[in-house]
Amino acid sequence: MRPIRIALTKGRLEKDTVAVLEKLGYDCEELHNKGRRLILHIPGANMEVVLAKAADVITYVEHGVCDMGVVGKDTIMEHGGSFFEVADLGFGRCRFALAVKKGEDFYSGYAEKTIATKYPNVTRLFFAEKSMDIRVIKIEGSVELAPLLGLSDGIVDIVETGTTLKENGLEIQEEVAPISARLIVNIASMKMRKKELEPIISQIQSAVTEAP
Repeated sequence: MRPIRIALTKGRLEKDTVAVLEKLGYDCEELHNKGRRLILHIPGANMEVVLAKAADVITYVEHGVCDMGVVGKDTIMEHGGSFFEVADLGFGRCRFALAVKKGEDFYSGYAEKTIATKYPNVTRLFFAEKSMDIRVIKIEGSVELAPLLGLSDGIVDIVETGTTLKENGLEIQEEVAPISARLIVNIASMKMRKKELEPIISQIQSAVTEAP
């Protein structure tokens, strides 16, 4: 049987997850010296780490080629999928927020509002829950530009410190949802490889809930 595979979101979440695995005593030498390799072995643990983009972590876990994954709640909210979300890992904390030009009130007036965002599904759901009709424009780059150029009345984006908003004359009007890294597990793997997965999941949950 192949090793247990865990897909990690490349970048900061990858580094934070590796720190958790090392805290649990796993040998992560290959992960620190990975070069361009994307599949890495953890010696003595019958475990492989797969490095991928956030949305692909969900795809690999959902289709069962990876048993577990670490991905931000933002990606889960935007893309959805069929898997178990078993733990809030507590790192990678930030939030979705509605932001507008400083001094403006997004909710004033009766005209249909336009929102620019990289996250159209999160945005539509947020305003649907308010029973508000809005127009959504998907932006791939810096969404802060959209209200400055008059393309939108506001933006929905991930905010960590708010510095970028402030420097571009924008401010948070309303928080949409908190975000952090989550541990997800393939549905079939949870049944077929339960004895192997449950101790790993428990160890990770314990490691992230312990006081620093």
